[in-house]
Amino acid sequence: MTDAETHKQKMKKMQAEHRAKVSEAGDPGRGLVLVHTGNGKGKSSSAFGVVVRALGWRQTVGVVQFIKGSWITGERQFFDRLGGVTWHTMGEGFTWDTQDRARDIAAAQAAFARARQMMESGDFDLLVLDEINIALRYGYLSAEEVLEGLRARADRTGVILTGRDAPAEICAYADLVTEMTEVKHPYHNGIKAQRGVDF
Repeated sequence: MTDAETHKQKMKKMQAEHRAKVSEAGDPGRGLVLVHTGNGKGKSSSAFGVVVRALGWRQTVGVVQFIKGSWITGERQFFDRLGGVTWHTMGEGFTWDTQDRARDIAAAQAAFARARQMMESGDFDLLVLDEINIALRYGYLSAEEVLEGLRARADRTGVILTGRDAPAEICAYADLVTEMTEVKHPYHNGIKAQRGVDF
């Protein structure tokens, strides 16, 4: 058998296995929960890529940002120009900038109250809870209250939770968990965050 024939046989087998797997898969009848976590870059960026995909299918999308505050980002400017995304930036900036735990807790609780209302409304196909894992890491929210909100979401609503250090309970509940791993970062070589790449 030639290399070409061997390759063709191998690909035919893979095709049959893939088609069998797809035919056995079902629709859960409910929006999925995705977690983007880890110490590498790209957690929010990946979530916003999913937003673009959802908008391509004319789905209804919302974003609640838990940390970023008034920081001007490229994605926010893009979606503001494009339209079609209900956007709430409710954090007050990085926790090391506010230096006020009570204020940070109040901001996180207000953001989650808004997120919960959106999750339960039945108005959204997709919600991004950007940097909510940071609020969980610092104890501004509990995993239990976030899980309660996720369980109470409308059936049509999928949710993406971003940020480092996602709690184990959230990861166990999620349908998909992706951990971004930092291999190399320009900041460690003295390069500041770049407009259009980092924000």
